[in-house]
Amino acid sequence: MTPRWITAVLDTDLTGGWAVARGPDGFLNDDNGPLFPREWLKRQNLPVLAEHGIGHLDGEPVYLLELKGAAQVEGCHWQGLRAFMLGDDHTLYKVLGYAAQIGTWAREHRFCGSCGQAMTQVSRERAMYCAACDLRSYPRISPSMIVLITRGDEVLLARSPRFVPGVYSTLAGFAEPGESAEDCLIREVREEVQLEVRNIQYVGSQCWPFPHSMMLGFHAEYAGGEIVPQADEIEDAQWFNVHQLPPLPASRSIARYLIDLYVARRLGHAEPVLPG
Repeated sequence: MTPRWITAVLDTDLTGGWAVARGPDGFLNDDNGPLFPREWLKRQNLPVLAEHGIGHLDGEPVYLLELKGAAQVEGCHWQGLRAFMLGDDHTLYKVLGYAAQIGTWAREHRFCGSCGQAMTQVSRERAMYCAACDLRSYPRISPSMIVLITRGDEVLLARSPRFVPGVYSTLAGFAEPGESAEDCLIREVREEVQLEVRNIQYVGSQCWPFPHSMMLGFHAEYAGGEIVPQADEIEDAQWFNVHQLPPLPASRSIARYLIDLYVARRLGHAEPVLPG
């Protein structure tokens, strides 16, 4: 079965297709959603920084207009990517998540990191090029681990000062150079709560376009230690019984999936589906 959304490098010199516009406050949106006829959108005098051909949705070409700054279009409003993540159309969220990552990458690579000269988009390739250095820069993906630690009927959940009040989640962190995902997991758990883990098992992954993470999801069992939250990073961390869980992350997140999967297996319920 052909997927509805297929990424591709499209020629911006061609006409037609659909387009999304991204600014500081998210994506331009109206009563019909964030997809607009491309030629109409380009006539709205938006402060366009760059245009990118990003793929095909239901067989139709889709482009991104990355804006220099804020703008107003009559009858439209701006909506953040996280709001689309919580919506009903997961395919649309994947389109916008990809658009956000490409827009962020291209914006941050307008100039060469080696010599400072302006870079250009490579034709028919998702790359920015510096002629002076003969250097190509490709979209950045930042690998991160996320882990649910369990102890029988208990799960370890923590909260960051940046979380929505009351919400607890799994532990997570970015991989450092030279680390495997498992090395990263062990280090992050030690740093954030000073616990030891065992029986590390990979569960699944999820693209997390905030701004360009690849979340590698794991389950691990508690092996020892007492919880000592990392100052400035972890506001609180506790063991919670699977029958008495606190407010949890959004249902579309891999953090929530890891929790729901363990609870389902522990209680003999139907297993959830990993968000794409």
